[in-house]
Amino acid sequence: MMDINRDILIVGGGPAGMMAGLLFARAGLKVAVLEKHADFLRDFRGDTVHPSTLELFHQLGMLDDLLELPHSRVDQASIYIAGRQMKAVDFRYLPVAAPYIAMMPQWDLLNFMAIRAKRYAGFELHMETEAVDLLYDQAERVCGVEAMDGQRLDARLVIAADGRRSVLRGKADLPLQNIGAPMDVFWFRIDKPQGYGGDVFGTVQAGRFMVMIDRQDYYQCAYVFNKGHADAVKAAGLEAFRAGLRSLVPELSEAFNQISSWDQVKILEVALDRLERWHRPGLLAIGDAAHAMSPIGGVGINVAVQDAVTAANILAGPMARAGDPDPLLEQVYARRIKPVRRMQALQKFAQDRVIAPLLRRTKPIEKPFFPLRLLNRMPVLRRIPGRVIGLGFGREAIQSPEIPISSK
Repeated sequence: MMDINRDILIVGGGPAGMMAGLLFARAGLKVAVLEKHADFLRDFRGDTVHPSTLELFHQLGMLDDLLELPHSRVDQASIYIAGRQMKAVDFRYLPVAAPYIAMMPQWDLLNFMAIRAKRYAGFELHMETEAVDLLYDQAERVCGVEAMDGQRLDARLVIAADGRRSVLRGKADLPLQNIGAPMDVFWFRIDKPQGYGGDVFGTVQAGRFMVMIDRQDYYQCAYVFNKGHADAVKAAGLEAFRAGLRSLVPELSEAFNQISSWDQVKILEVALDRLERWHRPGLLAIGDAAHAMSPIGGVGINVAVQDAVTAANILAGPMARAGDPDPLLEQVYARRIKPVRRMQALQKFAQDRVIAPLLRRTKPIEKPFFPLRLLNRMPVLRRIPGRVIGLGFGREAIQSPEIPISSK
């Protein structure tokens, strides 16, 4: 038997893990977050902080401070198709404090949450600590994790927030449903030529699709291609890749010459899956560890953060009163699984009915598709995708308890 001297052990310092750490520490629990890397910098991190997540920071009284970090704001989105700009999404009328997407480097967001969480006496952040296995007590209940360096860390509850390639969900033998995705993404950036600007826009041709995000002094670009074809794209050569980009966005032809090496182009292998059960005694999975989202709509961060809020709303109060968390874990799953299924169903529909046929298409697109023409013609309809993307489903308000900030 181990002496349990920690309430919550969170494996993974991404958006779900850091928000959970902040909220549980805010409720007075002893919390440790384990992050396997030395910092939060990554080749690919989603940078879209949606209105639903900004609203949570508003409820925490942290929104103004968060928005002091470098970011750009996206309140509308368009698609360029058949030589026309089609306005498609409008966030400006959402009933929240910040009705826009904040394009913010994820490492800045995570550092911000870490700094805020450290104000509470019970919070610990262990960098360069990679969990590789689960620990069990004599009753076969999860009671901690073993780290790669041999450390054995205990807790009343382990939260697996270790991403779409979660080690812990595999060790716990939680059942995974693979929904599948027909595409992968090349992720890269180009410096913006002087005089260019815009919010978020997609540009579409037969067999080609790219999303470009205005990040003030550069464009963040997501080039979508058929799943498993990365090697074929690279084998065709860098000049062929640049030529394809020029055909998509001719006005930025010169800018694409900045891509001088494949080292500048990172691959995101798109996954769409979810666990059919998120828990077992002593363990709860949240975020990408529980459900990998497609990049469609850029909703991954925000769905993951909602998981963390739900977990804290349901568990923090009872655990602060020394209650057993195990009977409550099913409630977290039950509250979150319907919103996750609905969002993934929309993403699968978009994948199967829009993106896959577009990537297979060989004939030129002569005019924008009817739904885009309708959205472009009727501004009020753009609020519908704005609400779905911006607020998602099953949006939570923060209801977990709060203790005074530590003077440490």
